Amino acid sequence: MNIRRVLSLVLHFGVMAVCTLPFFGCATQRSKSEAAESARFKILSGTFGTYDAEPRLDNGRVDTDRLVAELVKVKANTYNFLIHHRPTDWEDLQIFLPKARANHIKVWVTLVPPSEPPFAEPFQLDFHRWGIELAKLSLKEPNLVAWSIDDFSYDAKIFTSEYIKAMVEDSHAINSKLAFVPCLYFKQMKPALVEKYRPYVDGILFPYRHEMGQRNLTDWDTLEKEIAVFRQDFGPSVPVFVDVYATKHSQLNDSSPEYVQQVMTISRRCADGVLIFCHQYEDKSPEKYHVIKSLFEQWTAEKKSK
Repeated sequence: MNIRRVLSLVLHFGVMAVCTLPFFGCATQRSKSEAAESARFKILSGTFGTYDAEPRLDNGRVDTDRLVAELVKVKANTYNFLIHHRPTDWEDLQIFLPKARANHIKVWVTLVPPSEPPFAEPFQLDFHRWGIELAKLSLKEPNLVAWSIDDFSYDAKIFTSEYIKAMVEDSHAINSKLAFVPCLYFKQMKPALVEKYRPYVDGILFPYRHEMGQRNLTDWDTLEKEIAVFRQDFGPSVPVFVDVYATKHSQLNDSSPEYVQQVMTISRRCADGVLIFCHQYEDKSPEKYHVIKSLFEQWTAEKKSK
């Protein structure tokens, strides 16, 4: 083979190798992304727990020991920790996490949106920084599995696509297993917002308020349909978690124990998880407390039997 032919072959295959490298890179990146998505889904699937209404000590700090004991007593596998009430909540979260981990309790963190002062300390409305700091904390405390922003869809103008993209991607770059699961309301999910959010949400926290009809906390006949719409809009890889109103809504009626039971039961069957808004106490709301505790105990037993 002459030298010209050799040089021609070297040049040809060299160019081919260079040209194909980006494609291999894209495939590898896509594979990593899909693996991370699958890991987040697996960690979050089967969530059942409570939110907020944590017990407090006389000095205003979270009573982390009692909170853990409360969660263990009702058999919750998850607690959604709201950073909002006191400037010390961020510190108390870090005290709570290892205690929760020792009792096999996963933790979500919810931040208040720009529409709900007082804002969470220490990073306030810097949600990009919150995403980074929570991701760092989740590497140290692996039972921190998700973070959320309350009433996320109310602040659509503030959370631009560019801001959400940077916020989520930079958090994932630190810990790809930490999921972003914002609070999204059914009636606000118009096509434009669905398109805006879909690339960046790892799950949906869905407070059910019977929004396919007269909004209330009395009927539950639209719940399954509303969950189905979320699945259709966001796709099967985005888990849906129903927030069940056990505490009175600020603008609606109070829910009944039957309502709580029915919504929890339907959500367990049709959604990917159930969170109770807010944590209930036996001495303050005994009927709802026992409904929640009974179902959590049943679901725990079912999980163990599998």
